[in-house]
Amino acid sequence: MRTALTIAGSDSGGGAGIQADLKSFAAVGVHGTSVITCVTAQNTRAVTSIFPLPADEVRAQLRAVLDDFEVRGAKTGMLYSAEIVQVVARELRATSFPLVVDPVMVATVGASLEKDDFRDALALHLLGRADLVTPNRHEAERLAGIPVKDVEAMEEAAHRIHGLGARAVLVKGGHVGKDLVDVLFDGKSMKRLPGHRYDKDLHGAGCTLAASIAGYLAMGHALSKAVDAARRRVAAGFQTSYRAGKGVEIINSQYREDRYAVAHATTEAAAALTKILAAAHRKDDRWQIAYAVPEPRSEDDVATIHAGAGPGAGPSFGEASDAARAVLAMASVNPWARSAILLKGGWANAHRPKEPGLAVVHVDRAAGQALERAVVGNGVIPDAVTVGGGRGREAITLVLGQDPEDALTKLRRLAREAKA
Repeated sequence: MRTALTIAGSDSGGGAGIQADLKSFAAVGVHGTSVITCVTAQNTRAVTSIFPLPADEVRAQLRAVLDDFEVRGAKTGMLYSAEIVQVVARELRATSFPLVVDPVMVATVGASLEKDDFRDALALHLLGRADLVTPNRHEAERLAGIPVKDVEAMEEAAHRIHGLGARAVLVKGGHVGKDLVDVLFDGKSMKRLPGHRYDKDLHGAGCTLAASIAGYLAMGHALSKAVDAARRRVAAGFQTSYRAGKGVEIINSQYREDRYAVAHATTEAAAALTKILAAAHRKDDRWQIAYAVPEPRSEDDVATIHAGAGPGAGPSFGEASDAARAVLAMASVNPWARSAILLKGGWANAHRPKEPGLAVVHVDRAAGQALERAVVGNGVIPDAVTVGGGRGREAITLVLGQDPEDALTKLRRLAREAKA
């Protein structure tokens, strides 16, 4: 079991800080240790009190952890004051494990989480030890000394923060522009990392990202792979966020990919589809059902089950099926859309609604139209895609949904409207 370390403040609301970091470590699969720098009284609406621990107590915690555990990766979060920054920097000076510095300055609810001397102390004492620093727009502006209003400014800020000593900089674009783009600079190459912008502010997102990166670094991943995996975890955490208090929602820091749940939902949908086809006297039709885990990147993230799989047969991950291709195309545009039902042969020929209540796109393969292009269209995903047969190819109907139950509901509607 690898060990990771977080040096940050405690969040009494449980959504950010030490609490989010330890949940993230566990979800990544590493043992989490912690050094608490401040005790805060906060919830999902406000930070009402900050009590910084004495520097000697922060030092004692750090030494206790480092004396016993083989730390493989660490992150800092809320350090609050120059005094705490200096203590942490001195204690980490003799260490060599990867360090992610999250320069926490302002809480999601708007409260300041720093003293006036914090920024200069961070730049002078700790950034030179950082393998990666992860500022958001506000923090990048403070560290770089320039306004950050677009991606070009993010890149300039990354250059300047790198010049303060950090080996690499990830400027987060959550509060910049219309499209979500993060910028990663390692001193040699500048990479723009696009992502899906979720229309919500969440408590603990920055903590979850930095802690996840530190956890993956502790597992031995290279920096670029650790950043990619952590960004994917955060995106899934946005998809599965929840409301626990009366204020902003909380990111699901403890999210772990549950392939069993995806496989189970796919299997149940297959049984329901079999009944629908039997009622339509189409027992022999060939079909596929695909359902992906949140934030799918390849067929390995998609469960597919086929007609004729036999009693008790479950779905398989990693199959390059047409339904899986459709799911991956959908998720690239809308991460909420992760399921598809594909029907071939008789059902597809018999159910071609002309003016349905659902959005249906017709594809002419003879004209060279690609299935994936029909699925994503111009950034809008239809409810169904019908593909005509001809030239030795079968007709296909593809029903798309957020999950298998959603796709089944649309399939029933299409069947009713085609008969009307």
